[in-house]
Amino acid sequence: MLDETTTQKDRALIALLRENARASTAEIARRLGVSRTTVQSRIERLERAGIVVGYTARLAADYEAGLVRAHVMIVAAPKLAPAVTKALAAMPELRRLLSVSGAFDMIAEVAAESVAALDAVIDRIGALDGVERTQTSVVLSTRFER
Repeated sequence: MLDETTTQKDRALIALLRENARASTAEIARRLGVSRTTVQSRIERLERAGIVVGYTARLAADYEAGLVRAHVMIVAAPKLAPAVTKALAAMPELRRLLSVSGAFDMIAEVAAESVAALDAVIDRIGALDGVERTQTSVVLSTRFER
């Protein structure tokens, strides 16, 4: 989505928003070396262009560390894949759903409060109409994250 019309300042602005989406326009302006109104107009333009589509909360590392995370690989019946995707999107434990090539059709990134809660989520995924098979890998640790 970023193209030649997206300036280096826009890329820097996007990086600052990713770092802290709640930063004030005054703080962002100071860090970019531009006016506050310039920052506001660039943000509005990036939103209108569909480059910035929303803002989210990042959770504390100690809270995240307490969650049990897993990657659930899913094989879906081709004609039911859109319905499977919709049903998965309604599950709050799913952090991300990826469409992939290879032996599986999708990978769901899941985070749950406990092993029992993770087990229940995996059971719910496997019981969805259109899900033919799943395979789960529980995340033991994160070596690094970008």
